[in-house]
Amino acid sequence: METIEILESTGAEGWTDQEIVARVKAGDTALYEIIMRRYNQRLYRVTLAILRNDAEAEDVVQDTYVRAYQHLEQFAGLAPFSIWLTRIAVHEALRRLRSRGRNQPLDCTEDDGEGFPIMVETSLDPEQKASVSELGHLLEEAVLDLPGGYRTVVMLRDIEEMSTSETAAVLDITEQNVKVRLHRAHAMMRESLFAKIGSSGKTAFPFMGARCDRIVLGVFERLKR
Repeated sequence: METIEILESTGAEGWTDQEIVARVKAGDTALYEIIMRRYNQRLYRVTLAILRNDAEAEDVVQDTYVRAYQHLEQFAGLAPFSIWLTRIAVHEALRRLRSRGRNQPLDCTEDDGEGFPIMVETSLDPEQKASVSELGHLLEEAVLDLPGGYRTVVMLRDIEEMSTSETAAVLDITEQNVKVRLHRAHAMMRESLFAKIGSSGKTAFPFMGARCDRIVLGVFERLKR
């Protein structure tokens, strides 16, 4: 609570990533929480797309913040901080995927049962809520059923709404490759599914407050050690 009050009193939440990073480098480490809360959802989504395991994806997000903090001096600002941070997460997730072996079964339900809770607008009537929730689950299943390379591109482009160039920079592939993978992924997911989901796609893969708080606290504890 004290950290939140400090952040609100300074107006730091409106600062750019570069401004916050500069202050963190100067010793205002509490401001690092803004970075974490700003990108927790994105990093969780992209690492989950790679690993398909809630608990492991959450752990990778924490590792990402610790690694980024320890190497902030290496951030030269040549690319947006968000891209630099997401690349760290992607590389760590891919490293873990390789280390655990390609033939090991993937389980995306090892977590505490949170899974993918669907956030439904409270203004909808019960029937509409049920419909949106069902479509959201269908979208999540369709995305997670995609092959790894396609799944990550869809998560970054469609769910996180990153641009083609940003996605290419994060994944170290060409923009043309991003476009090809996205096109093929859409074909695999059935056009009818996308037509039904429409704008409700952004309600899928929510990052709930409890998970966000858990990652922030976990990172600060590890940095203290």
